[in-house]
Amino acid sequence: MSEIDDVKQAVVVANHMLVEMGLSDGPTIERGHASMRIPGQPDKFVIKALGPALSLVTEDELLVVDMDGFKAEGPKELNLPSEVKLHACLLRERPDVQSVVHVHPPYTVLMSVLEADMGPMCIEGMPLFRKPLPVFPSPRLIIRDEDGMEVVERMGDSQAILLQGHGAATVGGDLEDAVMNMLHVEYVARMNYLAYCAAGPKHATITKDQIADFGANMQRQRDQAHLKPEVGVTNRKPGGPWKHYAALMAARGG
Repeated sequence: MSEIDDVKQAVVVANHMLVEMGLSDGPTIERGHASMRIPGQPDKFVIKALGPALSLVTEDELLVVDMDGFKAEGPKELNLPSEVKLHACLLRERPDVQSVVHVHPPYTVLMSVLEADMGPMCIEGMPLFRKPLPVFPSPRLIIRDEDGMEVVERMGDSQAILLQGHGAATVGGDLEDAVMNMLHVEYVARMNYLAYCAAGPKHATITKDQIADFGANMQRQRDQAHLKPEVGVTNRKPGGPWKHYAALMAARGG
């Protein structure tokens, strides 16, 4: 396959994966998208067209887009998704980003409307929540360059941003990173919501000192004689969650 075919296949898998992970379903199943920069053409990216559900999108329903958010390649009858500027601005302004994901996960949306502080509640997703997630303070669609650039500016070097009443956007060095970041945002949002209900808005979270201790302890792994590999360090990508959902998709013919 050509490079563009590889990218399109990966983008289709990522869109389907968002559904398998429960990050897009019901009335939101067509409201979202995963994009990927084309390695050999870093000023262009691939994204799904407006309309198809994430669970059903095919390579024939993908478009190649430039960094100004204009269609560069694709059938005339396929229109760009309304929020293509969200992807274009992030990819244009952040060379470290190779992929962007935007969906409307329910607990993430709920916590953004409550304007509730979200902190780390477990080791899963903890790096994303070392600091409060930045927030774009409006549910309006990111259809203008001005709004796309405001997202970029508010996001800074973070890997995620909340779009108030509208979901979130996550980025990554590849599609897996961007999708897993979104999964962690929703997972931590759900845990914060449950804590909010149980103990109120000032509920406890993992502290900065505990985060630092966790990081230091992880560094000690390399010094543990019983953990030294016989052959080589275990490859961590693709990760276990990604493999799990990919296997589910394969079993269902997705």
